[in-house]
Order: sequence, then C-alpha cells, then structure tokens
Amino acid sequence: MQTTLILIILGLLGGLAVGLQGPLTSIMSSKIGVVGSIFIIHLGGTLAALLLILIFGAGNLGQWRTVPWYALGAGALGLVILSAVSYTIPRLGVAPTVTLIVAAQLILGMILDQFGLLGAHMRPIDSTRLLGAVVLFAGTWLMVK
Repeated sequence: MQTTLILIILGLLGGLAVGLQGPLTSIMSSKIGVVGSIFIIHLGGTLAALLLILIFGAGNLGQWRTVPWYALGAGALGLVILSAVSYTIPRLGVAPTVTLIVAAQLILGMILDQFGLLGAHMRPIDSTRLLGAVVLFAGTWLMVK
C-alpha cells in the first residue's frame, strides 16, 4: 500500500510539472520566441541534471552507447512537446492544452500497453480501459470545444 501511495504521489507531481511547464514555456516563448525558449528550457534541464549527477553520481551514464538508437531521440521529443505547448496555450488556454496532451498520452499508452511496445508491460485493452478512454475523450472534447 505504501509503495502504491508513493507511485501515486510521484505521478501527481509529474502531472503538476507538466501542467506548470506549459504556461511557463508559453510566457517565455512570447518574450523570446519558441526556439529560444526551447533552448533555455533544455539548458536549464541540463544544468539541473548536472547538479543531480554531482550530488547523487552519474549511475550508469557511461553505458549510454548500449541504449537503442531510437531511445536516444527522447530528448528531441521535448522539442515537439515544447513547441506544441508554446503554440497551443495562447490560442486554446492551459486546461484545454493539458487535456489534449493527456488524451494523446492515453491513446499512445494504450497502444504501447496493448502490444507491449518499447518495453511496456503488456496489458490488453479491455472494456473497462476502453470505457475510461471514452470518458476521457468526451471530457477532452468538452474542454476544447
């Protein structure tokens, strides 16, 4: 039970971070542009990661060459995320943008789970999960509408 609570708290903290990153990115993008803000954000993330490495150690960082080539593209996906958020928030608002992001994550997550892709634990789409997705998509429509 305690482990589940920790996982829920970590998940919620991640969600809060995503929810805050969007508006902050939008503010920065309106002042210095999308590309400039993406650079500053990634630079800040690099410095924060460096600080964590200095405090906790690098772990297995030296093994980066053993990671599949396609996994190394994860950082570039941040460019897509930040660009989409920077463009969408001023036009739709924070809540609709975050809702669209969560809905897209759900679609992809269900596909990855269904087929066990990219190391995901295989978890087939059943009627309960499908109903949850339908409810989320209905909510997404209402938020964006």
